[in-house]
Amino acid sequence: MGIVLTKKIRHLLFITFLIISVKNNAQSLPKGFVYIKQIIPSIELELRYAGTNNFIGKPINGYLKPVGIVTLETALALKKVQLHLNKKNLGLKIYDAYRPQKAVDHFVHWAKDLNDTINKKIYYPTVKKENLFKEQYIASKSGHSRGSTVDITLINLSSESKEELDMGSSYDFFGKESMVSNQDLTSNQIQNRAILQEVMKKHNFRNYPQEWWHFTLRNEPYPTTYFNFPIE
Repeated sequence: MGIVLTKKIRHLLFITFLIISVKNNAQSLPKGFVYIKQIIPSIELELRYAGTNNFIGKPINGYLKPVGIVTLETALALKKVQLHLNKKNLGLKIYDAYRPQKAVDHFVHWAKDLNDTINKKIYYPTVKKENLFKEQYIASKSGHSRGSTVDITLINLSSESKEELDMGSSYDFFGKESMVSNQDLTSNQIQNRAILQEVMKKHNFRNYPQEWWHFTLRNEPYPTTYFNFPIE
């Protein structure tokens, strides 16, 4: 006679398998952290801070490899989001996940150098660099360093190139155009943002009102700890 496993037991066995897998394949990560691709192989990654396509224009301190890292709880929640979106022929693309404190310090140092404005026209054309702190685009601490915050967008799986959905402003654009409440958009852009906001909320993420792409897991496991291990 076969053994019928309840949904709860199957879930516990799955979690146990993941934990064992993480221990065997990612010994260098602190306890409780995983590589996103290990949990969600189908997810798209474009780690902007590991390259030059970002508001500073160079690789950011602490980003040694273009890999995404988050807490296990965040990865499992994102997996549910991905499965939900796949039913609509959509998927997630990650721009940033765990961010070491040394990277945040790099942002702060850059923001204080008012002469370095290489990418101003692209990322903050209407914001004075000296106001980046006051207007809360740059801060000395980031939720990303706690391991349960991600910067994401949606991609169209029907497209051969898996093109990003039009959200009305580009990732990391500093300005009112990126605010979640912004309604000065086309109907298609408003709809795309709504899909992203709704699916993330459904799976236990809260948004950041100034950035349509920024989400943090509710009840995150390390709410007061800011990590500094490198991304490699």
